[in-house]
Amino acid sequence: MFVDSHCHLSSPELIARLPEIRAAMRAAHVDKALCICTTLDEFERVHALALGDDDLWCSVGVHPDEEDSREPTVEGLVALAALPKVVAIGETGLDYYRIGDRSVDDMAWQRDRFRVHVRAARASGKPLVVHTRSASLDTLGVLREEQSGAAGGVFHCFTETAEVARAALDLGFHISFSGIITFKNADELRAVAEFVPLDRCLIETDSPYLAPMPLRGKLNTPANVPLVAAKLAEVKGLPLERIAEATTANFARLFPGTVPRSSSVS
Repeated sequence: MFVDSHCHLSSPELIARLPEIRAAMRAAHVDKALCICTTLDEFERVHALALGDDDLWCSVGVHPDEEDSREPTVEGLVALAALPKVVAIGETGLDYYRIGDRSVDDMAWQRDRFRVHVRAARASGKPLVVHTRSASLDTLGVLREEQSGAAGGVFHCFTETAEVARAALDLGFHISFSGIITFKNADELRAVAEFVPLDRCLIETDSPYLAPMPLRGKLNTPANVPLVAAKLAEVKGLPLERIAEATTANFARLFPGTVPRSSSVS
């Protein structure tokens, strides 16, 4: 059994084809998926997906790229996190990639928003789904300052260095690898994947984005997460079944109640 720990099934490209996508997931033995929320306005759609399917779960949060989105509050996130099938806070974090002519000081609104999510995670006891791009030092700094270890979570779609991975692990976080690990120019990332302990690894598609090789450039779906698992197995020199079992167990431990502890590759 495989679990896609991060996908965007509420995106227009995927939700319009949901029956087809769910059938493809079952055929690929992708039995569970975490549907990620990126704005408060999107939450109702994401939550409905989770409520309508025994094998889907969801998060609540506002993505750092959503600059003009309605701002979350700690109290509001905690209330939504208490709803059935909501198992995580996020995705949240920092993204300076599109900073343009602005300075890091100008991105204080992102850091403030991130702190709201961290505090909500602590208050709710739900793990964080962290997005970081071109901002790893500040991302780690906020997590340390806010004492995020009580909630834990995952650095999703990891593309940072081994040093950043080590710091995230030290803070109690898991590391999730996406289809990027299969790209031809991703040797440094594969070295990071080799370094991260198996019991702290997750796999994801981040669909509809970042389809793994040999599907790069095509629409991505959770059915492709076994391709990510296969590359992780190659990197670690382990059987594919071991990767499936370990990442499923890690997902179940990080997001309690989502996967029976007796589950294995089907």
